[in-house]
Amino acid sequence: MMRNAPILEAEFLTELPEELHHRGPPTPWAAMTRPGQNIHSFLEGAFFDADGALWLCDVPEGRIFRVTAAGEWEFVQSYEGEPHSMRFAADGRMLVVDYRHGLIGLQGSDILPLATEIDGRPFLGLSDMCLAPDDTLWFTDSGRTSLSDPRGGVCCRKPDGSLRRVLDYIAYPNGIAVSPDGAFVYVASTRANQILRFASALPAEGPPMLGTFLHLSGGLGPDGLATNALGWLAIAQAQAGRAYVVDALGDPVAEIRLPRGMWTTSVAFHPEDPLRLYIIEAQFGAVFVASLGPVDIMKVNR
Repeated sequence: MMRNAPILEAEFLTELPEELHHRGPPTPWAAMTRPGQNIHSFLEGAFFDADGALWLCDVPEGRIFRVTAAGEWEFVQSYEGEPHSMRFAADGRMLVVDYRHGLIGLQGSDILPLATEIDGRPFLGLSDMCLAPDDTLWFTDSGRTSLSDPRGGVCCRKPDGSLRRVLDYIAYPNGIAVSPDGAFVYVASTRANQILRFASALPAEGPPMLGTFLHLSGGLGPDGLATNALGWLAIAQAQAGRAYVVDALGDPVAEIRLPRGMWTTSVAFHPEDPLRLYIIEAQFGAVFVASLGPVDIMKVNR
């Protein structure tokens, strides 16, 4: 629990329709991450498009969905891969971080490889991504790292296509988000139960100075991250059935609990309403929403 945070309950919005449930045997990714469980999907990577529709990827099945504001599900496409997060590039192309393939572009069902390594070092298994205001793509390389094997990293791809491995030695780097002014990058270190932060203005050589922004507890640790125009940071706390929201100083804004499900994987603020937070729960394949309007909005003006 986040101390002194108002506790809110999210409202159910929609869930993956039964006709879209996977019914076959577990895929290799599902067997690796959820051994002994027959999961019908594992939803990740929430983001909104310019029309206000919510996009989600189903990791083990390589599927991409679009959810309308009314909660209607549209199957967009599938491919042979394990997509964890995606965004539209400035040229309209879909960019995807894929655990199996690395950084790719999608053109229909065709996989367009963009990177499988940096400086001769193959990716361990990409986990999440975000686009900065300057169109720099930040992404995390988690593999199956942990506190006993903290080799995870953070990478970036500049608009000119150049790649750089920015950080190493992180215990399962997962969710990643950039402050609305583009000055800071937040990284979820799931297995350390921490949110890390560094300046986006990188030194010419070597890693940036890295610090701990938040210490968390409970569940598995932080998963997906998102920021809004107010500078607030939302955190999906994995295997805890909740999300947290803090302000730009790290002070608590709200703790949001789901009425069912524990596998909170992803969060996204609505682009037209910075006080409306969408939370993805992968155990049931559900989308929940929370309004932060009643929360202490004076925090913004202090």
